[in-house]
Amino acid sequence: MFTGIDEVDWASLRHAHGSAEDVPGWLRALASADSTERATALDGMHGALHPQGCVYDSTLASVPFLLSLVAREELPDRGDIVELLVGIGAESADGDPRAREAVCVGAEVFVRLAGDPDPAVRRSACGALVHFLAMPARVLDLLRQRLRAERDDRVLLALTEALGLFVRRYPAYADGAVDLLAEQSAPPYAPGLRLAALGQLALVAPGRLPVDPVPTAVRLLRERSAHRARVPEPSATDSLVGRIRRLRPSDEEGARLLRTLHTALGDRVAERTALLRGQLTSPDPVDRCNAVWMAAALLRGWRGDHSGTAGLLGAQLAADQDPLRDAAAAVLAELFTSAAPAADALHTLVRARPDLWTHRFERGSPTLGGPLKALARSGDPRAIPPLAQLLAGPVAPIDLGFELAPLGTAATPLAPALRHRLGRIRLASPAAARLAAPLLAAIGAIGDEKAVPEVLRLLSGAPDGLGTRNAIAGQAIGTLEALGATAQAVPILRALLGTRHAAAAAGALWSAQEDVSVVLPVLLRELTRGDPANRWPAARQLGRLGPAARAALPALRRTPRSWPARERVAAACALWRIEADPEPVLPVFRTAWVEDPHTRAPIARCLTTMGPAAAPLRHLVAAELSAPRRHPAHPGGFGGRGIPEDEALLRACRQALEGM
Repeated sequence: MFTGIDEVDWASLRHAHGSAEDVPGWLRALASADSTERATALDGMHGALHPQGCVYDSTLASVPFLLSLVAREELPDRGDIVELLVGIGAESADGDPRAREAVCVGAEVFVRLAGDPDPAVRRSACGALVHFLAMPARVLDLLRQRLRAERDDRVLLALTEALGLFVRRYPAYADGAVDLLAEQSAPPYAPGLRLAALGQLALVAPGRLPVDPVPTAVRLLRERSAHRARVPEPSATDSLVGRIRRLRPSDEEGARLLRTLHTALGDRVAERTALLRGQLTSPDPVDRCNAVWMAAALLRGWRGDHSGTAGLLGAQLAADQDPLRDAAAAVLAELFTSAAPAADALHTLVRARPDLWTHRFERGSPTLGGPLKALARSGDPRAIPPLAQLLAGPVAPIDLGFELAPLGTAATPLAPALRHRLGRIRLASPAAARLAAPLLAAIGAIGDEKAVPEVLRLLSGAPDGLGTRNAIAGQAIGTLEALGATAQAVPILRALLGTRHAAAAAGALWSAQEDVSVVLPVLLRELTRGDPANRWPAARQLGRLGPAARAALPALRRTPRSWPARERVAAACALWRIEADPEPVLPVFRTAWVEDPHTRAPIARCLTTMGPAAAPLRHLVAAELSAPRRHPAHPGGFGGRGIPEDEALLRACRQALEGM
């Protein structure tokens, strides 16, 4: 096994953590009789030799010894080593061909392993045959032979997946593999195997699917669940690999089968929704838990009428199984107001389980619990009483304020408690900004004008004495602007006109005084000569001034094409609001719409104000409304807000189209 291992100058080789001198020890430990020692060595090799698909010189030097290890039938856990080899040879992050070539040199070993006495080894060898044995006809013949001879259900599933991989890798030889998949998708094969074959057919040969694949898949899933053997989970060592295995769903195999089918259905949202309906109404709670996370993937990535799915997610909140209930609450929280069909179920759970109102990690402050967070984000006013109780307590969830925006003015009863907490923050505390941010968000969302003194207190000492509060000065200024900054805010806002918060301060001053002689020079300076980070807020504030900012038109028209799309769009929006001329505006919108999808929301909002003048962009707006996929959440945005951001874009597009 280890002939020549000491002749390799391992100390001169490198892996992810430095010198590779520890690699021969790991290799020898893989042959140890001690399971913990083997698992620890496997952890080390995964983390050092092939992290995130990277390949090192020590990775290549290890491959011959790994191939020798898997060939020794008397050694345990060889299936894990085969998986490591497949990862090294088939998943190079930078397309480095050397790792694949190194594994292909020993590919003949996988032919023997396909018939190994250990089913775990046979299972891992199926994909390895397709990846590394560069003889398609022989590979297909081997897979066919193994399908006829194999009796282990998990190995049969791996063979089915290998057939799908074979079709994608060798399309010229696909017919024989597709015939085998079609054969496996029908009786007398077991439900799980038929479901796996359906998923692979959907991926590689959808024309060979049955007439109604979704009802067939749902029926097979339920048959599989009814007959699924309750095999105890094998004891796992306290290693990285062992911990990952314990984190997997209790029916990872079933989850993988359905994920494959969802992936294959892709943009066919109606069929995926019907499939989820079957999954979420399964008698088996494990199937339903798997379905919740697949629903999350559909809801995050695809548009459509998801009200029925939201209602079915709400039905899971009554489950006795904590993982199922918690998963459903977490996914509903991502839907915000689209979770309204589940609001009654959320309220029932919140009312019955006050212990779920908060969640506390091992270290750190408590956060809002999933069910109450989802109820608040849905905009349901029944969230107000428990939120009020939490605010009245000694330690309120740190993130509570961030979740009040969907409640709008319905959250007004919480305003006194929010003001009180904001006023208690110690200004010199290093945590002042972290504690104030969610409270400012809440006060701004509610529109609590009585909170102006507390907000101004956060800015005391400006501009030089803010300390760590400088991190939230911009947010505090924005809150003053939202509240309609009063005369008492003017001195502090003027003091901030020479800082990095100048654009925001000028906007708030405009809300307080509408004195263009003070505000306009500051905004022009920030647009043309200030910090590039301030160009976008300066352009946005110039648009708020409207015709009073006509002196800014030349600077706005000279916006360089080298500026990021977000800044060019803000300047174009300001141009429209100042002079209402679409000619310089529409070309900017047209270019940015294609260049950066994250600019589409502000463009669409501006188009709603343009009426028929926006008609030349009708085709872009109509195409957006017909696109099945959502855009990813904007980088830097609050977590989990991708769905409401996309829904807001669609609303603006519909409104703009009506105006045209």
